[in-house]
Amino acid sequence: MTEPGGRRGLGRGLSALLGEVDAAAADARSEDRATAGREVPIELLRRNPDQPRRSFSDAELEELAHSIKEKGVLQPLLVRPAPGAPGEYQIVAGERRWRASQQAGLRSVPVVIRADLDDLDVLEIGIIENVQRQDLKPLEEAQAYKTLMGKFGRTQEEVAKTVGKSRSHIANTLRLLTLPAAVLTALDEGRITPGHARAIATAPDPEQLAQTIVERDLSVRQTEALARDAVRPGRAPEIKSAPSPRRGDADTRALEQDLSESLGLSVVIADRDGRGEVRIVYQTLEQLDAICRKLSSI
Repeated sequence: MTEPGGRRGLGRGLSALLGEVDAAAADARSEDRATAGREVPIELLRRNPDQPRRSFSDAELEELAHSIKEKGVLQPLLVRPAPGAPGEYQIVAGERRWRASQQAGLRSVPVVIRADLDDLDVLEIGIIENVQRQDLKPLEEAQAYKTLMGKFGRTQEEVAKTVGKSRSHIANTLRLLTLPAAVLTALDEGRITPGHARAIATAPDPEQLAQTIVERDLSVRQTEALARDAVRPGRAPEIKSAPSPRRGDADTRALEQDLSESLGLSVVIADRDGRGEVRIVYQTLEQLDAICRKLSSI
């Protein structure tokens, strides 16, 4: 798993990184790399202390446990020999299945054993699996990126390539960790969203702003306006809805449709007697990155 220039990386996608679990389960060609179709007692499995995901929904676990009771564990867990514990195994991918199997009363679970995975592999696989399945909370994701950078010396660009995200997504996610504890608690509990948190991250008093967001049930756009006003002393914060743009004639609407189809995003043209604005609406940072790349290439 070494890239050109000596920098190690995953590079081949989640299925490859997980050791082609399904294929290996059917046909393990090399015993020293993967052992397929093996049942391991549950008590011999250990969770990975660096597992990015810290919280598991009780309802989801109960639902999965019920499925396991009915149909068994359909996909083997990916494990490696547990460091410092001969005869035991550390879970690389599949902790949720392991927890649900215990609830279902199973004594053993199917595993694929990969003895060639080091600590960096294990952490990267755990992050990729959870990020692609959208299982991580924002702060869990941010802490995982921080661990990759701090413990293993990864740059933001390398982390972005590893997990299949944009560099701006990594930077914005990491920025969440700079917020005060009270704001992080509100984010972790779902009282504010990552968009809210990013908007107030550089404001003078993000804790007070977070409280205002919750009390007034502000949108992200309103929060951005609130944060801008907060850096201008002596002005009362203005919380207003964005003005509705005027729609043009049939030609303008046709142009909007052409641009929307070209960009794959919603485009609004507000024309006022030959002057106005073109508004491109994006929903994710990845879409914003794509817009920037297209504009930069013009």
